[in-house]
Amino acid sequence: MQLNDVTLREGDQMPGGEYTADQKITAGRLLDELGLPFVQPGFPATGAKDRQVIETLAAELDAEVVALARALEGDVDAAVDAGADVVETFVPVSERHLTHLLGSSRAEMLAMLADTVEHITDRGVTPHITLADAFRTDPGHLVEVFETVPDVPYINLADSVGARTPRSVRTHLDALAADIDLDRVGVHFHDDMGCGTANALAAYHAGVGKADVSVASLGERAGNSSLEEVVVACAVDDDDDLGIETGNLVPVCREVLDTIGETYDDRKAVLGEQISEHESSIHTAAMLSDTATLEPFDPERFGGERRLLFGSATGTSGARQLLERLGVEPDEETVEEFLAVLAANGPVRLDGALALAREEVLS
Repeated sequence: MQLNDVTLREGDQMPGGEYTADQKITAGRLLDELGLPFVQPGFPATGAKDRQVIETLAAELDAEVVALARALEGDVDAAVDAGADVVETFVPVSERHLTHLLGSSRAEMLAMLADTVEHITDRGVTPHITLADAFRTDPGHLVEVFETVPDVPYINLADSVGARTPRSVRTHLDALAADIDLDRVGVHFHDDMGCGTANALAAYHAGVGKADVSVASLGERAGNSSLEEVVVACAVDDDDDLGIETGNLVPVCREVLDTIGETYDDRKAVLGEQISEHESSIHTAAMLSDTATLEPFDPERFGGERRLLFGSATGTSGARQLLERLGVEPDEETVEEFLAVLAANGPVRLDGALALAREEVLS
């Protein structure tokens, strides 16, 4: 499964915020360091800013730069003229969206889509398609779209309002698999019910060819499938790094967020510092002997850092193991003395705890 990063386009559309062209360009360069095959930084028809971003990044990135466009000739021309490698056009596909968003029949939508794909191709650019509200659309209608545009390499099925769970995602994709090659299927999920990443993983196991992801789930409303969570889950559970430079994952994602002025919680999965921080006596004692006891993955594998903290919460077993690391066979009195020193000076990290033992207890 290939990844298309939509952080810069989706994040820029969130209410109350706006990224500058320089922020998006700098962040796009950072994202390229991860080895992503696709980066979607903007929607050129919206104005000069995104046209500048697309033009700059398309000339620099190893990733294919994807520009979003409505199924309108003017939108396509704006994307092509900006130098996009891929133009991704989108149309509604569910009955509800056709009626209330497009105001057109299914036949009219299909004709519009076919004309748009032809125009993108005539302009010498690769077309991709996103079908809005696809996971609330009868599979037969989706097959009709695939048959209408047989040469489009990726057609993305969007759960536009975050209305699906892994079970229903898998059911929907399995129903399509009898009639279409899932390698041509991309997926785009929203996190309104907290299932964005889980849905992307369900799609991965169903065999889809591409998924949209964003750093820290940034995106409209509750956001999108999380780039870092999808990558780590596939690497840990399936031994598949999805072609991403995993050793830089955490620092690059954090730097992207800093660049665009976005924050994340210290307890955010994968990115938060506290997820690999341990202080309780039982935990630190176990982690000193085997770090996998209480961690799903070594944070250093993805560019993160483990933090073992020692202080008033440290127990006898942890204190004893620290002293043993210094070549000491501690008696009960020495352990108690060390615990008192940790309680008075903590919490400190592993190196600090060892230094306290040498300077305050063993000197």
